Amino acid sequence: MSQLPNCPQCGSSYTYEDGSAYVCPECAHEWSKDAAVVEAADTLVVHDAHGNVLQDGDSVTVIKDLKVKGSSSVLKVGTRVKNIRLVEGDHNIDCKIDGIGAMKLKSEFVKKA
Repeated sequence: MSQLPNCPQCGSSYTYEDGSAYVCPECAHEWSKDAAVVEAADTLVVHDAHGNVLQDGDSVTVIKDLKVKGSSSVLKVGTRVKNIRLVEGDHNIDCKIDGIGAMKLKSEFVKKA
């Protein structure tokens, strides 16, 4: 008996073969057996507002005025943020901003500098 791969979408181990594809009974995801590109499960891919791939240590620029939660200050358009760190979640950029401190940002409000 051969070992079938886990579902790339939900991680279920109950996958089965159906013709030339694999099927997950838990989330109904189907994928090809001969899929050439298999993205690693531990790799986090984050894109900026323009579709560029971001990496840890990149510098980004804010493209929209953002209110700072719990404060009366505003993060202005054009603010440059250096040495970002990518994390999982809704706010997927961890950073320190001069004059404000540690913050989490959404990648949809930044562009790669």
